[in-house]
This record gives sequence, structure tokens and C-alpha cells, in this order.
Amino acid sequence: MAKLFDAIDDRLAAWIGRQRMFFVGTAPSGDDGHVNVSPKGDMSTFALLGPRRVAYVDYVGSGVETIAHLRENGRVVVMLCAFEGPPRIVRLHGAGTVCERGEDGFEALLARFGLPAERRGLVRSVIEVEVARIADSCGFGVPRMAYEGERDQLPRWAEAQERKHGPDALRAYEQEVNLRSIDGLPGVAEAV
Repeated sequence: MAKLFDAIDDRLAAWIGRQRMFFVGTAPSGDDGHVNVSPKGDMSTFALLGPRRVAYVDYVGSGVETIAHLRENGRVVVMLCAFEGPPRIVRLHGAGTVCERGEDGFEALLARFGLPAERRGLVRSVIEVEVARIADSCGFGVPRMAYEGERDQLPRWAEAQERKHGPDALRAYEQEVNLRSIDGLPGVAEAV
């Protein structure tokens, strides 16, 4: 039986902090367009900013759907599920905003995560979510899975891009790949 919460209290915050990954779901407005679900690992990139406010670091990637959808309509859900321990799923529904590198407030938001210097260059934006609905469900259908560790491919890829194309390689990549969503919606700002 699903339970609704008024806020992310200490107990729920502790459970969130023990999870290994989360998923972000967004969709464009209208009847056509693609729904998007993005898996996010490394929970150090997720922060509780208040009892009804969360944020996460958005790294450079091959797609820009979340940013495009949030800019269009702001609708987002963050889902966490227990792969270890008792079964449980928690969904945080709300309104998301995008704060890109170079925008007011970006550095202050990014400082909330304490990322090591080598990861800061990978950050494309910080996504904030004002949470309107907090609910859990049983999670009985979620398999048990053992955590082996974080992957290192993203920082290695970024280092290779910078060695090959220079210090602005990731910004050039964003301008080439992340300007528009798969549905043609605006993605990252041009020439940030």
C-alpha cells in the first residue's frame, strides 16, 4: 500500500542516502514526443536541499531530454528503489528547474555537492526539484542486486576528449550534441 509523506523527514532522508542510484522521468508537453527516463548513479550527485526540495548534478551526456523537457513544462519525477535490504520505491514528483554552468546561482548550487575538482568540468547543469508529492510503494517486484562500485568511463572519456581536442572539448561537445532534444526542443544554452 502506497504511503504519502508531507515532507522528506529524517527517516526518509536516511533511506534515500543509503540508495545507490536514482532515476529521473520527464516528458514533453502534448500527445507526441518521447517520454524520457534517465538512470543516475553516484549518489554524491544527489542532495536534499530541504523537506520538499532536492537537486542533482547533471553531467555532460549524449542526450539533453531532461533539460529540454524541464524548460518546456517543468514536470519531473525522481524515483529511487531499494536493490538491497527491504523492498521499497520512493517517488518525488514535482517541478524541476535547470541551472546551467555560467548562470546566476550555479556555483552556489554546485558547492552543495562537494564534488572533487576532476568532476566539476563534467557538470553541465544542476537540476533542482520543488517536490509536490512524496510517495512510496512496496517495491516487491524490484530484484535484489549487489552494488559493485561506480563506473569510471565518463571521467576517462572526458579526459580523452580534452587530450584530443583541448580544454574546451566538453563545451564543444555540448554545442554539437546537446543543443536540441530528440523532439527538437531547446537543450543547453548556446555558447555558455
